[in-house]
Amino acid sequence: MMGKLKSIDISMLSALAEPKRMAIVELLRDGPLTVGEIAKRLELSQPHASKHLKVLSDNGIVEVKPEANRRYYKLRLEPFQVIEYWATSFQTHLEKRLDNLDDYVQELKNDRKRDE
Repeated sequence: MMGKLKSIDISMLSALAEPKRMAIVELLRDGPLTVGEIAKRLELSQPHASKHLKVLSDNGIVEVKPEANRRYYKLRLEPFQVIEYWATSFQTHLEKRLDNLDDYVQELKNDRKRDE
């Protein structure tokens, strides 16, 4: 998975950094929506919503499913799994550092007790 992270992290995170696109992602968390539904809920013009959806699609964050004359956008799971993997790697590292800090504080307490 780490190789995959290197190939999409910057562009994907950049796509998510724009507030309107993040709002679209938040909306799509509850399920697929059409461009019109997204535009209405976020009070955007349809072309503006389409522009943001294209960026999200180009970065693999959403996928489009045509049904009759509508196009439904839904979130792809994989990019969020990559983000979770990446964030968890920091969590593990920080937990180790906190454990080391706990050990150090305990040593200081023990040294202080011996000096009393």
